[in-house]
Amino acid sequence: MAYLKSVLIAPILSEKSSKLTETLNKYVFRVSKSANKLEIKRAVEERFNVKVSNVATINQKGKKKSTTIRSNGRVLRTSGFRSDWKKAIVTLPKDFTIDLVGGEY
Repeated sequence: MAYLKSVLIAPILSEKSSKLTETLNKYVFRVSKSANKLEIKRAVEERFNVKVSNVATINQKGKKKSTTIRSNGRVLRTSGFRSDWKKAIVTLPKDFTIDLVGGEY
């Protein structure tokens, strides 16, 4: 049970995810990279007291990030990558909803 609480990291609140929520009753979460679809389904059902009909997962690659540092009159340019992460799109039946904005996550 304690492991299921670490599966869901955070909801993703963007314009695209809010359109999915309004039209198709789908919710988007950032999840642990090691979580599978069954664990994600159990975690959402347990945390929000809803029934999940489908779970889709996407492995996102980290973007390249360039930074510039000014130190003692010199300019140092470095680049690296953000870490990879996993996204889950959870579909609920028409009868169920999740209040991510007003409720406690």
